[in-house]
Amino acid sequence: MNIRFVANQLGVLLLAMAAGFVGLAAFAGVSARLAEDGGPEAAAAVGFLVSAAAGLAAGGGLWLSTRNTEKRLGRREALLLVGLTWLVGGALAALPFRLWAGLDPTVAADQPFQRFIDCWFESISGLTTTGATVLSRIQELPPSLMLWRALTHWLGGLGIVVLFVAVLPSLGTGGKKLFRVEVSGPRHEGVKPHISETSRSLWRIYLLLTAACFLGYVVFGMSWFDAACHAFSTLSTGGLSTRDASIGHYDSLGIDLVCIAFMLAAGANFNLYHHLAHGRWRPVFTDVELRTYLLSKLLVVLVIAGPLIGRTLVSTTGEPAQGTPGAVLRHASFATVSMHTGTGFGTIDFEPWPAFVTMILVGGMFIGGCAGSTAGGIKVIRFWVALKVMAAELEKAFRPDVVRPVKIGSGTVDPEMKLSVLAFLLGFLVVFLGGAMAVQLAEGPGCSMLTSTTASLACIANVGPGLGLVGPTENYGWMSPTSKVVLSLLMVLGRLEFFAIVVLFTPRFWRGG
Repeated sequence: MNIRFVANQLGVLLLAMAAGFVGLAAFAGVSARLAEDGGPEAAAAVGFLVSAAAGLAAGGGLWLSTRNTEKRLGRREALLLVGLTWLVGGALAALPFRLWAGLDPTVAADQPFQRFIDCWFESISGLTTTGATVLSRIQELPPSLMLWRALTHWLGGLGIVVLFVAVLPSLGTGGKKLFRVEVSGPRHEGVKPHISETSRSLWRIYLLLTAACFLGYVVFGMSWFDAACHAFSTLSTGGLSTRDASIGHYDSLGIDLVCIAFMLAAGANFNLYHHLAHGRWRPVFTDVELRTYLLSKLLVVLVIAGPLIGRTLVSTTGEPAQGTPGAVLRHASFATVSMHTGTGFGTIDFEPWPAFVTMILVGGMFIGGCAGSTAGGIKVIRFWVALKVMAAELEKAFRPDVVRPVKIGSGTVDPEMKLSVLAFLLGFLVVFLGGAMAVQLAEGPGCSMLTSTTASLACIANVGPGLGLVGPTENYGWMSPTSKVVLSLLMVLGRLEFFAIVVLFTPRFWRGG
């Protein structure tokens, strides 16, 4: 295995993060000058500069010591590089939070960022677009750290490695291997022969959608800063907000509609936008996964809205509201799209809703968005393939001589994809249950099974909020360090769809062959 080239490219990533920290330090410095009390921002600026120095030292050391190595990236090297990128990158991304908490004398002793494990949890949550947070007083953060939280979402949404492939010609043909490891879902139609060109095309689309979302938020009354942070979180289907009450803080129908529209857009396959950009409409209109994705959201909204009419709805700010048909349709639509795309923004506390309604919302977390999107979950196409395979096996039970191919739209699902989908579903279930049991054991009797199971699901599906003590108006700050480590690993496993991380712990991976 060419570990030296893996170390070389990891060094480049750390150098790039160091450069980003310098820019954020400048932003914090300007904010400190403009603020009446610039102490917190001044501490944040120092924190970013120290983090930049750490990134420069570590990244520069790796790059210099391996700069003359052979530039060869095979499948195993790609898997190792992707895994290390998320774990090591997450550790460096956590450093500004911890340094700020240590440098600012006004930070309370119970501020979660006083502990590095909480900072790592927050940064991993951001980079994996999970949106789980340890914070209960988000508004206490300096603006530069709020911006950094949102940027971790945005960078992790389409993928750090996809950006890596777009700008690093040194990867050569290894870029295609990296791309396939990180991009979600079982298929990658529309990928161009030159994978770096594909990555740049996807990032252009991502930028345009983010800009459009930002403008929509500004038009409906968000400040420029809040609009930028929420646009980063929306297009990445991340969900970290600048407000404790999330999107519910603004109590604006216009902002809710913009958020719903762009959460839906982010949960669709980005290859379809590539087709649209080149004037190819037919692949979009004939895409079975997209139709299933959109129709399922509409069906869920209609199913859960009826029982909510007339009930008192409680917003994320704690304000009660009458459950008029219009209000119910608005909040049911928002909750459905937010939870089912894995975004995790909130306008309403849905936990007091009827049990079957909350279970439908939680069930959608399993499925998630489309392949090739920024959304989490199993992905619609995998769920659809699994249902087709089940139907075929059911028919075989009473018609064993019939050989009928499994088809999705006009295409036939080959045996390799069927096996891959079923293996993924089994892996998802095993890791989800293992994570729930680990959290339950770590927290003891004070943590209900509802809390531990939905925390595990929310993290592995990259959603964020669950139920119980990690519900839509709660946070993860109360959990033990052991639980936070487990849940952080679940976030990475879910974002990289298991195998890219799990294979690193198999002896045969390191032996080769």
